[in-house]
Amino acid sequence: MKYTHLGRSGLLVSRLVLGTMNFGPHTSEEDAHAIMDRALDAGINFFDTANVYGGLEHRGHTEEIVGRWFTKAGRRDEVVLATKVYGPMSPDDKPNYSKLSAVNVRRAVIESLRRLQTDRIDLYQMHHVDRATPWTEIWQSMDRLVTAGDIIYTGSSNFAGWHIAAANEAAAARNSLGLVSEQSLYHLDARTIELEVLPAARHYGLGVIPWSPLGGGLLGGVLKKLDSGRRAEERVLKRVEEKRAQLEEWESFCDELGEAPGDVALAWLLHQDGVTGPIIGPRTMEQLESALRAVEIELDEAALNRLDEIFPGPGGPAPEAYAW
Repeated sequence: MKYTHLGRSGLLVSRLVLGTMNFGPHTSEEDAHAIMDRALDAGINFFDTANVYGGLEHRGHTEEIVGRWFTKAGRRDEVVLATKVYGPMSPDDKPNYSKLSAVNVRRAVIESLRRLQTDRIDLYQMHHVDRATPWTEIWQSMDRLVTAGDIIYTGSSNFAGWHIAAANEAAAARNSLGLVSEQSLYHLDARTIELEVLPAARHYGLGVIPWSPLGGGLLGGVLKKLDSGRRAEERVLKRVEEKRAQLEEWESFCDELGEAPGDVALAWLLHQDGVTGPIIGPRTMEQLESALRAVEIELDEAALNRLDEIFPGPGGPAPEAYAW
């Protein structure tokens, strides 16, 4: 495994991030524990979860699965643990049980610590921007949690470039460290963040953590899987038909490289300036084992240029490209 600093922080994290969203809804607790064992043994020390993971009727269940693994495995100190706050945690959507008010942030961190059976969260991420809560209130809450030792670093998820700038300028005014990471949708077929989010993250020293790096399976060799008789949801089939010519080029090029499409998609992200590491969300041990190959793949300039031809980016020098 390879490691890098999380943004401008001194924290070293693996270049693949273990996502846990499938633990509970799609992966049994026994299998989830085995996957976490194997991931850590393979050098993946960065685990990502969220308080809402577990399904609509079982919010928090994924954190509980991770917490029971910590107790059973006794390896908490080997893991950089990230979770999130924002989504509604009350089944009947009670007021103040969601978003980033000081009241909800305090309640949410206490509940996450309990479910995760730990004394601290290494990276506490705002799952979305809260337009109704001022940054002064948010940073006061986060600073108190840092002082109390409940969290160590703060990150964001699904923020625009403007949100990153506003958040970190407000933090700087308080002499706070501010955001050290941003978790964004980013893959070969979704490159909008290259316009402003990536430039903002690089400017403020945030490590970028791409989620859905395989585009919901689209970049994981979907054509060959369908040809072999694998079933797919209607929405996936629709996307495949819309992009069939592009996907044929993609999978053919991966064949030329002699690598699995999913591994090349992950490797491409690892070659992008500012990316800390993509989130892999394995449902099975087989999917985890396959993803480990990505950190070893080196893409030369010719390969990167070819991928740009197949999946063109938003174009132009960022962040001014929208106006040029």
